[in-house]
Amino acid sequence: MRLDRPVGTLLLLWPTLAALCMAAGALPPLSLLLIFTVGTFAMRSAGCVINDYADRNVDGHVKRTKQRPLATGAIPPNHALWLFAGLVAIAGLLALMLNRETLLLAIAGLGLAVLYPFMKRWTHLPQVVLGAAFSWGIPMAWSAQQTTVPSEAWLMFVASLLWIVAYDTQYAMVDRDDDLKIGVKSTAILFGTLDRLMIGVLQAGAWLGFLLLGLDLGYQHLYFVGLVLIACLFGYQHWLIRDRQREGCFEAFRSNIWVGVSLLMGTLLELLVGTWLR
Repeated sequence: MRLDRPVGTLLLLWPTLAALCMAAGALPPLSLLLIFTVGTFAMRSAGCVINDYADRNVDGHVKRTKQRPLATGAIPPNHALWLFAGLVAIAGLLALMLNRETLLLAIAGLGLAVLYPFMKRWTHLPQVVLGAAFSWGIPMAWSAQQTTVPSEAWLMFVASLLWIVAYDTQYAMVDRDDDLKIGVKSTAILFGTLDRLMIGVLQAGAWLGFLLLGLDLGYQHLYFVGLVLIACLFGYQHWLIRDRQREGCFEAFRSNIWVGVSLLMGTLLELLVGTWLR
Protein backbone atom coordinates (compact mmCIF):
# COMPACT_ATOMS: atom_id res chain seq x y z
CA MET A 1 0.00 0.00 0.00
CA ARG A 2 3.11 2.24 0.19
CA LEU A 3 2.05 3.71 3.52
CA ASP A 4 5.69 4.60 4.06
CA ARG A 5 5.88 6.37 0.66
CA PRO A 6 3.03 8.86 0.39
CA VAL A 7 4.41 10.67 -2.68
CA GLY A 8 1.94 9.01 -5.04
CA THR A 9 -1.01 9.77 -2.76
CA LEU A 10 -0.07 13.45 -2.59
CA LEU A 11 0.45 13.65 -6.35
CA LEU A 12 -3.08 12.31 -6.76
CA LEU A 13 -4.63 14.35 -3.94
CA TRP A 14 -3.49 17.94 -4.61
CA PRO A 15 -4.94 18.37 -8.13
CA THR A 16 -8.13 16.57 -7.08
CA LEU A 17 -8.64 19.01 -4.22
CA ALA A 18 -7.83 21.90 -6.56
CA ALA A 19 -10.55 20.65 -8.92
CA LEU A 20 -13.03 20.47 -6.03
CA CYS A 21 -12.29 24.09 -5.14
CA MET A 22 -12.54 25.25 -8.76
CA ALA A 23 -15.86 23.49 -9.21
CA ALA A 24 -17.22 25.01 -6.00
CA GLY A 25 -15.83 28.47 -6.70
CA ALA A 26 -14.83 28.52 -3.02
CA LEU A 27 -14.03 26.04 -0.30
CA PRO A 28 -16.05 22.89 -1.02
CA PRO A 29 -18.25 21.25 1.65
CA LEU A 30 -16.32 19.41 4.34
CA SER A 31 -18.14 16.19 3.47
CA LEU A 32 -16.76 16.24 -0.09
CA LEU A 33 -13.28 17.09 1.14
CA LEU A 34 -13.34 14.05 3.43
CA ILE A 35 -14.83 11.71 0.81
CA PHE A 36 -12.29 12.66 -1.84
CA THR A 37 -9.33 12.66 0.55
CA VAL A 38 -10.09 9.20 1.96
CA GLY A 39 -11.09 7.95 -1.49
CA THR A 40 -7.80 9.15 -2.94
CA PHE A 41 -5.88 7.30 -0.24
CA ALA A 42 -7.89 4.11 -0.76
CA MET A 43 -7.62 4.08 -4.55
CA ARG A 44 -3.93 4.95 -4.64
CA SER A 45 -3.27 2.15 -2.16
CA ALA A 46 -5.40 -0.23 -4.23
CA GLY A 47 -3.46 0.80 -7.32
CA CYS A 48 -0.16 0.01 -5.60
CA VAL A 49 -1.42 -3.42 -4.54
CA ILE A 50 -2.68 -4.44 -7.99
CA ASN A 51 0.50 -3.04 -9.55
CA ASP A 52 2.67 -5.19 -7.28
CA TYR A 53 0.47 -8.20 -8.00
CA ALA A 54 0.89 -7.71 -11.74
CA ASP A 55 4.67 -7.19 -11.34
CA ARG A 56 5.28 -9.92 -8.76
CA ASN A 57 7.39 -11.96 -11.18
CA VAL A 58 9.48 -9.06 -12.51
CA ASP A 59 10.00 -6.76 -9.50
CA GLY A 60 12.74 -9.05 -8.20
CA HIS A 61 14.85 -8.19 -11.26
CA VAL A 62 14.68 -4.40 -10.71
CA LYS A 63 17.03 -2.72 -8.24
CA ARG A 64 14.40 -0.34 -6.85
CA THR A 65 11.67 -2.96 -6.38
CA LYS A 66 13.43 -6.23 -5.62
CA GLN A 67 12.54 -6.06 -1.90
CA ARG A 68 8.80 -5.60 -2.41
CA PRO A 69 6.89 -8.23 -0.40
CA LEU A 70 5.23 -10.01 -3.32
CA ALA A 71 8.56 -10.17 -5.17
CA THR A 72 10.31 -11.73 -2.18
CA GLY A 73 7.44 -14.10 -1.36
CA ALA A 74 6.82 -12.52 2.04
CA ILE A 75 3.13 -12.13 1.14
CA PRO A 76 1.09 -14.67 -0.88
CA PRO A 77 -0.50 -13.30 -4.07
CA ASN A 78 -4.02 -14.19 -2.93
CA HIS A 79 -3.57 -12.04 0.18
CA ALA A 80 -2.76 -9.09 -2.10
CA LEU A 81 -5.96 -9.68 -4.06
CA TRP A 82 -8.02 -9.73 -0.87
CA LEU A 83 -6.41 -6.47 0.24
CA PHE A 84 -7.12 -4.94 -3.17
CA ALA A 85 -10.76 -5.98 -2.91
CA GLY A 86 -11.03 -4.46 0.56
CA LEU A 87 -9.57 -1.15 -0.53
CA VAL A 88 -11.85 -1.00 -3.56
CA ALA A 89 -14.81 -1.75 -1.29
CA ILE A 90 -13.90 1.23 0.91
CA ALA A 91 -13.65 3.48 -2.14
CA GLY A 92 -16.95 2.09 -3.42
CA LEU A 93 -18.76 2.87 -0.18
CA LEU A 94 -17.48 6.43 -0.37
CA ALA A 95 -18.61 6.73 -4.00
CA LEU A 96 -22.11 5.63 -2.98
CA MET A 97 -22.34 8.83 -0.94
CA LEU A 98 -22.01 10.89 -4.15
CA ASN A 99 -24.49 11.53 -6.94
CA ARG A 100 -25.22 8.99 -9.68
CA GLU A 101 -23.08 10.74 -12.30
CA THR A 102 -20.03 10.69 -10.06
CA LEU A 103 -20.62 7.06 -9.11
CA LEU A 104 -20.54 6.07 -12.79
CA LEU A 105 -17.31 8.01 -13.25
CA ALA A 106 -15.86 6.19 -10.22
CA ILE A 107 -16.57 2.82 -11.85
CA ALA A 108 -14.73 3.94 -14.99
CA GLY A 109 -11.84 5.14 -12.82
CA LEU A 110 -11.57 1.70 -11.22
CA GLY A 111 -11.23 0.20 -14.69
CA LEU A 112 -8.32 2.52 -15.47
CA ALA A 113 -6.61 1.68 -12.16
CA VAL A 114 -6.82 -2.06 -12.86
CA LEU A 115 -5.75 -1.70 -16.49
CA TYR A 116 -2.61 0.37 -15.91
CA PRO A 117 -0.23 -2.26 -14.44
CA PHE A 118 -0.77 -4.59 -17.38
CA MET A 119 -0.20 -1.92 -20.02
CA LYS A 120 3.56 -2.15 -19.41
CA ARG A 121 3.50 -5.47 -21.25
CA TRP A 122 1.51 -4.26 -24.26
CA THR A 123 2.57 -0.69 -25.03
CA HIS A 124 5.33 1.86 -24.49
CA LEU A 125 2.67 4.30 -23.30
CA PRO A 126 1.59 2.96 -19.88
CA GLN A 127 2.28 6.45 -18.51
CA VAL A 128 -0.67 7.74 -20.57
CA VAL A 129 -3.00 5.23 -18.88
CA LEU A 130 -1.56 6.19 -15.49
CA GLY A 131 -2.10 9.84 -16.37
CA ALA A 132 -5.75 9.15 -17.14
CA ALA A 133 -6.18 7.11 -13.94
CA PHE A 134 -4.47 9.72 -11.74
CA SER A 135 -6.43 12.55 -13.38
CA TRP A 136 -9.81 10.83 -13.13
CA GLY A 137 -10.51 12.47 -9.77
CA ILE A 138 -10.75 15.80 -11.62
CA PRO A 139 -13.95 15.13 -13.60
CA MET A 140 -15.28 13.28 -10.56
CA ALA A 141 -14.70 16.37 -8.40
CA TRP A 142 -16.55 18.63 -10.85
CA SER A 143 -19.37 16.10 -11.18
CA ALA A 144 -19.73 15.79 -7.41
CA GLN A 145 -20.14 19.57 -7.16
CA GLN A 146 -22.18 20.32 -10.28
CA THR A 147 -23.63 16.92 -11.41
CA THR A 148 -22.00 17.62 -14.77
CA VAL A 149 -18.49 17.75 -16.20
CA PRO A 150 -17.98 21.08 -17.98
CA SER A 151 -15.30 21.86 -20.56
CA GLU A 152 -13.08 23.41 -17.89
CA ALA A 153 -12.93 20.06 -16.10
CA TRP A 154 -11.79 18.27 -19.26
CA LEU A 155 -9.22 20.98 -19.95
CA MET A 156 -7.82 20.44 -16.45
CA PHE A 157 -7.93 16.68 -17.04
CA VAL A 158 -5.81 16.99 -20.20
CA ALA A 159 -3.34 19.37 -18.55
CA SER A 160 -3.01 17.01 -15.60
CA LEU A 161 -2.55 14.01 -17.89
CA LEU A 162 0.32 15.72 -19.74
CA TRP A 163 1.95 16.66 -16.43
CA ILE A 164 1.65 13.09 -15.13
CA VAL A 165 3.13 11.57 -18.29
CA ALA A 166 6.07 13.96 -17.84
CA TYR A 167 6.74 13.09 -14.21
CA ASP A 168 6.13 9.37 -14.63
CA THR A 169 8.64 9.43 -17.48
CA GLN A 170 11.13 10.86 -14.97
CA TYR A 171 10.19 8.00 -12.65
CA ALA A 172 10.63 5.46 -15.47
CA MET A 173 14.09 6.86 -16.24
CA VAL A 174 15.18 5.54 -12.84
CA ASP A 175 14.42 1.94 -13.90
CA ARG A 176 15.15 2.20 -17.62
CA ASP A 177 18.22 -0.06 -17.62
CA ASP A 178 16.43 -2.81 -15.69
CA ASP A 179 13.23 -2.44 -17.74
CA LEU A 180 15.16 -2.93 -20.98
CA LYS A 181 16.57 -6.20 -19.65
CA ILE A 182 13.26 -7.67 -18.55
CA GLY A 183 11.11 -6.34 -21.40
CA VAL A 184 8.93 -3.87 -19.48
CA LYS A 185 7.85 -0.95 -21.68
CA SER A 186 7.71 2.77 -20.79
CA THR A 187 7.81 6.24 -22.30
CA ALA A 188 11.37 6.57 -20.99
CA ILE A 189 12.36 3.71 -23.30
CA LEU A 190 10.18 4.98 -26.16
CA PHE A 191 11.64 8.50 -26.04
CA GLY A 192 15.23 7.27 -25.73
CA THR A 193 17.74 10.11 -26.10
CA LEU A 194 14.86 12.54 -26.65
CA ASP A 195 13.56 11.91 -23.13
CA ARG A 196 14.46 15.32 -21.71
CA LEU A 197 13.08 17.13 -24.76
CA MET A 198 9.80 15.21 -24.60
CA ILE A 199 9.46 15.85 -20.87
CA GLY A 200 9.88 19.55 -21.62
CA VAL A 201 7.24 19.43 -24.37
CA LEU A 202 4.80 17.62 -22.07
CA GLN A 203 5.42 20.08 -19.24
CA ALA A 204 4.94 23.03 -21.59
CA GLY A 205 1.63 21.55 -22.74
CA ALA A 206 0.53 20.98 -19.14
CA TRP A 207 1.50 24.52 -18.11
CA LEU A 208 -0.34 26.00 -21.08
CA GLY A 209 -3.39 23.92 -20.17
CA PHE A 210 -3.36 25.20 -16.60
CA LEU A 211 -2.94 28.76 -17.91
CA LEU A 212 -5.94 28.43 -20.23
CA LEU A 213 -7.91 26.89 -17.37
CA GLY A 214 -7.28 29.91 -15.17
CA LEU A 215 -8.31 32.28 -17.97
CA ASP A 216 -11.48 30.28 -18.68
CA LEU A 217 -12.42 30.43 -15.00
CA GLY A 218 -11.88 34.19 -14.93
CA TYR A 219 -8.98 34.10 -12.49
CA GLN A 220 -6.92 37.29 -12.39
CA HIS A 221 -4.39 37.28 -9.58
CA LEU A 222 -2.83 34.71 -7.27
CA TYR A 223 -3.60 31.61 -9.35
CA PHE A 224 -1.05 32.82 -11.86
CA VAL A 225 1.57 33.25 -9.13
CA GLY A 226 1.14 29.51 -8.58
CA LEU A 227 1.78 28.95 -12.29
CA VAL A 228 5.01 30.95 -12.09
CA LEU A 229 6.14 28.68 -9.25
CA ILE A 230 5.22 25.64 -11.34
CA ALA A 231 7.33 26.92 -14.24
CA CYS A 232 10.28 27.36 -11.86
CA LEU A 233 9.83 23.83 -10.52
CA PHE A 234 9.77 22.43 -14.06
CA GLY A 235 13.03 24.24 -14.76
CA TYR A 236 14.56 22.82 -11.59
CA GLN A 237 13.53 19.33 -12.62
CA HIS A 238 15.35 19.68 -15.93
CA TRP A 239 18.48 20.62 -14.05
CA LEU A 240 18.08 17.51 -11.88
CA ILE A 241 17.72 15.14 -14.86
CA ARG A 242 20.47 16.77 -16.93
CA ASP A 243 22.78 13.73 -16.54
CA ARG A 244 19.98 11.13 -16.46
CA GLN A 245 21.32 9.74 -13.17
CA ARG A 246 18.96 7.60 -11.07
CA GLU A 247 19.12 9.87 -8.01
CA GLY A 248 18.48 13.05 -9.99
CA CYS A 249 15.58 11.57 -11.94
CA PHE A 250 13.96 10.27 -8.77
CA GLU A 251 14.38 13.62 -7.02
CA ALA A 252 12.84 15.37 -10.04
CA PHE A 253 9.87 13.03 -9.80
CA ARG A 254 9.46 13.70 -6.07
CA SER A 255 9.57 17.47 -6.56
CA ASN A 256 6.27 17.24 -8.44
CA ILE A 257 4.58 17.18 -5.04
CA TRP A 258 5.34 20.90 -4.93
CA VAL A 259 3.88 21.39 -8.39
CA GLY A 260 0.61 20.04 -7.00
CA VAL A 261 0.92 22.22 -3.89
CA SER A 262 1.48 25.30 -6.08
CA LEU A 263 -1.60 24.48 -8.15
CA LEU A 264 -3.77 23.94 -5.09
CA MET A 265 -2.50 26.95 -3.13
CA GLY A 266 -2.75 29.22 -6.16
CA THR A 267 -6.36 28.10 -6.62
CA LEU A 268 -7.24 28.58 -2.96
CA LEU A 269 -5.64 32.01 -2.73
CA GLU A 270 -7.33 33.11 -5.95
CA LEU A 271 -10.72 32.05 -4.65
CA LEU A 272 -10.31 33.32 -1.09
CA VAL A 273 -8.13 36.41 -1.56
CA GLY A 274 -8.35 37.16 -5.29
CA THR A 275 -12.10 37.70 -5.03
CA TRP A 276 -11.49 40.39 -2.41
CA LEU A 277 -8.84 42.02 -4.63
CA ARG A 278 -11.35 42.24 -7.44
